[in-house]
Amino acid sequence: MRINPTTDRVGPRPPFVSQEIEAHPLQFTGQGGEYFRVWIVNVLLTIVTLGLYTPWARRRTAQYFYGHTLVAGSPLEFTAQQRRMVVGFLVLLGITVAYQIAANTGQDLVAGLFILGGALLAPFIWGSAMRFRLGNTRWRGLRLQFTARWAEIYRASWPVFAFALIWIVVSYGLHSMWQDIPVDPARGRRLPGQITAPMWGLLVLGLVLSVLCVIRLEYNYRSLLVLRARLGDEPGRWKPVYMDFVKIWLATVAVFILCAVLLSALVAAAAGGIVAWAAVARSGGLGLFLFLAIIVSFVVGLFMVLVATAPARAYREARMFQLMWDNVGLSRIARFKCQLRTGSYVALRLRNMLFTALTLGFFRPFAMVSEYRMKLESVTLYVKGGLDQVAGRLVEQQRDGIGDALADAAGLDLVG
Repeated sequence: MRINPTTDRVGPRPPFVSQEIEAHPLQFTGQGGEYFRVWIVNVLLTIVTLGLYTPWARRRTAQYFYGHTLVAGSPLEFTAQQRRMVVGFLVLLGITVAYQIAANTGQDLVAGLFILGGALLAPFIWGSAMRFRLGNTRWRGLRLQFTARWAEIYRASWPVFAFALIWIVVSYGLHSMWQDIPVDPARGRRLPGQITAPMWGLLVLGLVLSVLCVIRLEYNYRSLLVLRARLGDEPGRWKPVYMDFVKIWLATVAVFILCAVLLSALVAAAAGGIVAWAAVARSGGLGLFLFLAIIVSFVVGLFMVLVATAPARAYREARMFQLMWDNVGLSRIARFKCQLRTGSYVALRLRNMLFTALTLGFFRPFAMVSEYRMKLESVTLYVKGGLDQVAGRLVEQQRDGIGDALADAAGLDLVG
C-alpha cells in the first residue's frame, strides 16, 4: 500500500482537503420578488428618460447583486461613484450618436475614421472598464485592483487588429475577383450566381479566422483580468489554456447545429401534417385556411430556428463558467471549485425564456435571480491557513488611503 506524501493519508484524495483548508460555499440571499421592485423602477425610469437613466439603473442593479452575494459569509460591496458611471455613459453615447450621424448623412470617410478609431480605442475601453469594476469591488474592507499596464492590455488586444486586417484583405480579394468576372451581355451586369468557388472559399476562410480571433481575444482578456487582479498584494492565479476555449466554442457550435436540425425537423413535420390534413379536408382547393397555415408555419419555424440558439448560448455560458471557476485562485492562499451542471443550467434558461415570453417580459427579474443563484452557489472557495488569518494578512498588505485614492481615480464605466 502506497502512502501519498502530499496528503499524509493512504491513497489519493481531492486537492485542498486538509485540516488547514477551510471550505466556504458562496451564497446568494436575493429573491426574485425583491429584485423585481428594483428592476421595474429601472425599466420605467429608463423609458421615461429615453435611456438617460441607464447608469443609475446599472448602479442599483450592481449594488443589489453585490450586496446579496456572500463570500465566506461576508457580502461584496459595489462602491462606484455615480458621477463616473454617468461620465462613461455620456462618452459612449456621444461617440455612438456622432457615428450614426456620419453614417446616415453619407459621410463615409468620417464613418470609416470612427470605425478605425473604435478599433484603436477598444483596448482602452476594456482596460478602463476593468479598472473601474475591480477598483470598486470590496470584500471585508479589501478592495480589488486591476494592475495591468496599458502596454500589456494592447498586446493582449492583438486579435482586434488581426480581425480588422483579415476583413481588409477579404474585402480587397473579393473586389478583385469580382472585377475579373465577365459582364453578362444580356443584362449588362454581373449576376449574383456568377460568384465563384474561390470567392466562397475566401469568404469562409475570413469567417473561420474571425471566429478564431474572437476566441483568442476572449482568452487573452479573461486570462489578463485574472493574472493582473490583486487583493492586497496577492495576484490572481490562472490555469486554462487557449485550446480549452476552442473546445468549448466547437461544442457550442455542435449544440446549435443539433438544436437547429431537430427544431427544423419538427416544424417541417408539423407543416407537412397541416398541408396533408387541409388537402384531404378541402379536396376542391386548399383555400384560405391552408394559405394562413403556411404563413403561420413559416413564422413559427423562423422563431424556432432563432430559439435554437438559446440552448447553445446557455451551454457555452455554463461551460465557460465551469472552466473559469474551476481553474482560478488567489496566489497560493485560495482557490475556487465549481460544481455547476451544464444540463441543469440549460434547462433553467429554457424554462426562464418560456415564462418570460408568456409574461411579456415581466418574469425577467426572476429569471436573472434564479440563473445567478444557480451559478454562484455552485462555487466553493477554499482558503489555506484559515479565513481570519488570511484576511488579516491581506488587510496589512493593502496600502491605506493611497490604494483607495488610486482606485477611485482609475477607469470609467464604459462597457456593460
